[in-house]
Formats: sequence, C-alpha cells, structure tokens
Amino acid sequence: MTTYDVPAVSVAITKGEKLVYLKAYGVSNKSKGTKAVISDRYRLASCSKQFTAVAIMKLLEQGKIKLSDKVFGDGAILGKTYGTKAYGLHITDITVDQLLHHTSGGWGNETDDPMFSNPTMTTAQLITWTLDNRPLDHVPGTNYDYSNFGYCILGRVIEKITGQAYAEAVKTLVLTPIGITDMTIGGNTLADKQAKEVTYYGQSGEDPYAYNITRMDAHGGWVATAADLARFLVYIDKFPVRPDILTSASLTTMYTGSTANAGYGCGWAIAGDSYFHQGSLPGTATEQARLGNGFNFVILTNTRSFKANFDFALDQIFWKAYAKNPTWATGDLFLK
Repeated sequence: MTTYDVPAVSVAITKGEKLVYLKAYGVSNKSKGTKAVISDRYRLASCSKQFTAVAIMKLLEQGKIKLSDKVFGDGAILGKTYGTKAYGLHITDITVDQLLHHTSGGWGNETDDPMFSNPTMTTAQLITWTLDNRPLDHVPGTNYDYSNFGYCILGRVIEKITGQAYAEAVKTLVLTPIGITDMTIGGNTLADKQAKEVTYYGQSGEDPYAYNITRMDAHGGWVATAADLARFLVYIDKFPVRPDILTSASLTTMYTGSTANAGYGCGWAIAGDSYFHQGSLPGTATEQARLGNGFNFVILTNTRSFKANFDFALDQIFWKAYAKNPTWATGDLFLK
C-alpha cells in the first residue's frame, strides 16, 4: 500500500463458494484518520459492467430479448428515441450481442471516450450527441474496441425492456434474488458521498470528484462492498455449491468471446477457465475474478496509481495470500 500510496483496500476471497476471507486495511478517510472496515463501500468503476451483462442475460432467459436484436432504428429496441439526425452508416446494424462484446464498431475508450465528455449532459443528451456526431469506425461485429458508451446503451436497453430505471431493474433481476441489498449508483461530488462510502483520492493531479459517475451507471457507476461482489460471484461462477442465478447455457454464452476477440465475453475477460475484470477511475481501482481452481476474489481500493506495475500489484494481493496457503476460515463469513 505504501509503494503505491493506497489509503485503503478491501479484500474478499471465496473458496468452494464460501466466504473464507474478508479484510479491510488502511484508512477510508485520510484527513479524519478513519480506519477502513469491511462494511466500507467503494466505487466499482468497470466492475459494474458485469451486473449489466447478467441483467441482460436474465432478460434473455425470460424471452424478453435476443442477443441478435438490433438496438437502433425502425423496429429495434430503442427505435429512434435517441439522435436528431438520420443514423450514420451501420448504426442500425448494431446488436445487443455486439454491445456486450465491445464489437459495436466504435465509441471506444482509448480516444475521446464519450462517457468522459460533455459532463453536464444528461444520459439521453449524451447518447443523442454521440449518435449525431461520432460515426462508427468499423462495421459492427468485425473489430473489438472496449466501449464504456456501449454499456451505457445497454443500460438504456434494460430500461426499455423492463420499464424500470436501470438501477431498479438490476436490483429486481440480479441483486435482490441473491441477497444483495446495499448496492447503489454512486454520486458525483464529495458532498454526494453515500453512507459507508469511502473517500477517494486522486494521484498525478487527478480529481476523483470531477466526473459524472451517476451517468456512468451501467458501465461504471455502482458502489458496493467487497462482500457484495464476492456474493455476486458465487452466484455466477459455475461451481456446484450454490445455485447460479443464470442457467448453464447462459453462463457459457456470457463467458464466451467473440470472433473479434476470443478473450472477452459478455462483460468478462477470459483466460482459460478463469473469468475476471478490473475497474479504474480517478480515485478508484478494482478487480474481481472467478478462478478455475475454485477460488474467487475481490479487491477494492480508494485510489489508483500510475506507478509501474500497479495493476500487477493489485492482482498479487490475492496470489500472494494464495501462495502462502493461509488457514482459511472453516465457516462461511456470508452467514455472519
């Protein structure tokens, strides 16, 4: 933590779908010296996308949506709700599946990510502006380009299909059935900090409170504890102890890559029989992983560092503990 100036970190580890390790380290508020505790809540950044993906898969199972459904244009899910001009080339070809796999053809986060532009616009205004002003770079389905904006659109798809606000729909479809009751969409400013939420600290001149986090709901807006994420993982991990919230067929679909990128499924990076994702925002670095060896782990912090090997060091928090083979709890901390 000292090497990378990390004020607080929260770690959760499951083994055999039991919560065997749950610890918090450091301080959640530096100026007050507030000790970090396991009930602290953190912005998840891109570890939010998986909740959107699972909600889409639930709608698929309910027969309310197909992955091949078109998103924009006449007869599509969102129709012509967004945009003031005729849609650009291939926009009406974009499918739900392509948004899930980041193969929609553009709007990537490497250059001029739409989600970090025009911060005063509402979600609807931003989508309209982007459709009007940002043409696709590729034919949908032919190229992988990680897109926060694509998952923002998926949030609107969920709203259209369910008739609920995005967060309420995810609670209904995903969170409530697996016993998660304390997850919310985060606020934007320090004054918006929610109950039990940590304070975020920028590095290298970054301001963690200068962004429209609320607008990032479906791709980066959730706030949760490490235990919340650990609980989420055990209900989608294909392990046999707890019944998964999705069918085996849906899980296989979710954890299968595209022809453009075999290493990224529907909201999940894929490495053999392990599935994982990291999240990063000013003041936030997160990771969640389902491992083929029967372990899952979650790591949440209230800063991010640009020093060399920070992401690797974050990942190693689990692997160092695993290598030491600590005496894991014999009970299940989920039950406490």
